[in-house]
Amino acid sequence: MSADSENGPQNVSSSSSQEADKPPIEPIRLPTVEEIRGQDIWNNCAVRSVSSGVMGGGLGLFMGLFLGALDNPIMQDEMTTRQQIVFQAKQMGRRSWSSCKTFAVMGFIFSAAECVIEKARAKHDTTNTAVAGCVTGGTLSARGGPKAACAGCAGFAAFSVVIEKFLERYH
Repeated sequence: MSADSENGPQNVSSSSSQEADKPPIEPIRLPTVEEIRGQDIWNNCAVRSVSSGVMGGGLGLFMGLFLGALDNPIMQDEMTTRQQIVFQAKQMGRRSWSSCKTFAVMGFIFSAAECVIEKARAKHDTTNTAVAGCVTGGTLSARGGPKAACAGCAGFAAFSVVIEKFLERYH
């Protein structure tokens, strides 16, 4: 009888430790009406593209300010401190506005292309990113002629895929 009494508590403790190791089962939570509406709004290609353009413009603005601050005037030795400050401020303003426009257009085109391609193909994969990168690179470099557009397409597509693969590791 002592053997049974010894095995009984062991079985109970081992089964309770197995239950403790299992994660608790949580019920499935359905999205609220507000969450569904928010997803519907965000899934609209126009909304997604405009917001990407605005965010890209903001990024370009800050990059332009930073890079404009690094520019040095050619005749720095002959300029007074006030002239250098004025030159620096103008340079930062020009750089900021130029980068703001470029990044806004880049963000808008890339996001619009990726969204339209994703909806047309009904899947989210690297092919969408590559094609959207090609469209963006080709569009941005089209003024340089067909060779420049092809090079821009290939370069931006490759860059987009590399960034997608890099960010994929952190999902």
